Amino acid sequence: MFYSIRHVTHFVYTPSVTESMTEVRMQPRAEGAQRCLKFELHTQPRARILGYRDHLGNVVHHFDIPGKHSQLKITAESTVEIAPAPPLPEALPGPLKDGAWEALDAINQSGEHWDYLQPSEYALKTELLAELARELKVERRNDPLNLLRAINAAIYERFDYAPQTTSVDSPIDDALRLRVGVCQDFAHIMIALVRGLGIPCRYVSGYLFHEGSGHERSASNATHAWVEAYLPELGWVGFDPTNNLIAGERHIRTAIGRDYADVPPTRGVFKGIAKSELSVGVQVSPTEAPPPEEEMLPMTTWIAPAPVEDDQQQQQQQQQ
Repeated sequence: MFYSIRHVTHFVYTPSVTESMTEVRMQPRAEGAQRCLKFELHTQPRARILGYRDHLGNVVHHFDIPGKHSQLKITAESTVEIAPAPPLPEALPGPLKDGAWEALDAINQSGEHWDYLQPSEYALKTELLAELARELKVERRNDPLNLLRAINAAIYERFDYAPQTTSVDSPIDDALRLRVGVCQDFAHIMIALVRGLGIPCRYVSGYLFHEGSGHERSASNATHAWVEAYLPELGWVGFDPTNNLIAGERHIRTAIGRDYADVPPTRGVFKGIAKSELSVGVQVSPTEAPPPEEEMLPMTTWIAPAPVEDDQQQQQQQQQ
């Protein structure tokens, strides 16, 4: 399947700022069943864009706008091919079905996935998380794959999806207390629960193509987030608790990390005392070519609460 993705990010500063420095993680990863065939990144005002791969293999682009400006527009366009994945079995195959937990423990002793077993900035153990774990009976039982399916479905069933009820830097307890949030919150909750079982689990940032069937709760005009858990024989398997899906041909991966702190689509600072307004538009289309330049995107807008001191960190885009 071929997809064309256009991701537009628009910052407006009131009053103007004197300089801004930004890094972005928007280039789809090229690995496994996914190939990134094309990626272009443009800014207004124009900037010299540099790039590198971080320690997790994510492509990071960064740039500096040194002059006075009241707006910053970032446009990322990609063409991606995703091959169909083999169907996921209901349980781990063969002899692992009865010895999967022992196999996991043996894998974990190597230390290769140590970062994905420890608490991280947004995926912490809290008392509210422990209460949820007891409610869902999250403990080592049955087959790990069956248990992961059950956790994925339980988060979908017990949490309401409602944009802008939490913020980009909300702690895990906000969504746990309200039983409401967005994909970023649900991914963090599932990661924290799964790591507590001794299953390596990581955060995935990217996009979801919406079929229009009405099953998906996540916003179609925003970035998306889900999780991947490591299982013996199967490797990394994706789970989307926002939509109760197994990640597959419609999930387009841009970055992986311990949690959102490792993979924000945009992160930056600016010089000046200003209020910032952030609008984001995402379009994912099944095609072999990018959508026309003039096609307009629906935008989701966030507004910073008030002007703040010099060198403010820019408002990041929450994953919906």
